[in-house]
Amino acid sequence: MSREEPEGPEPEAAAAAAAAGESPFPAELGGDEPRGEEPDRPCAGPALGPRSSLYFASLDAAVEGLQQRVQDVLSRLNGGREEAHTELSGVRDSLLLKVSELAEQLEERLFHRYGFHNGLIQERLQALSEVLERVEGAQAELRRICCTVEAAYQDLCLQPED
Repeated sequence: MSREEPEGPEPEAAAAAAAAGESPFPAELGGDEPRGEEPDRPCAGPALGPRSSLYFASLDAAVEGLQQRVQDVLSRLNGGREEAHTELSGVRDSLLLKVSELAEQLEERLFHRYGFHNGLIQERLQALSEVLERVEGAQAELRRICCTVEAAYQDLCLQPED
């Protein structure tokens, strides 16, 4: 606000008037006029009395106080946001590290399980191949038996009856 502040004891007088129960607002500024409508008075600075000057000085001080409070709140909010961002970055980094460690552990366990199951599969495949070899041997023997039975049957059928 580039308005010139009146020099002298006027802000102090406004504070003293407020403490005494008097309003720092001049009687001519807000009495019976409805709000939102501008009075038909010209707005000339020198024509305003000392009470108007006090009013504007206290209004400027109140506005500056509010601006300072808003700035403080914004600073605290931004500081809180920065802290939250820092904390979230730390949480993200620790989660990434933990997930990476867990993934490595899972991978190790999977390789161990794969190795164990591969061993079981190899044993069973070996047992299956042994069984298949025995089946082939039994099949060959059954063929020989069938050939022998067939030959014996043919010999019996071909002999003349006496």
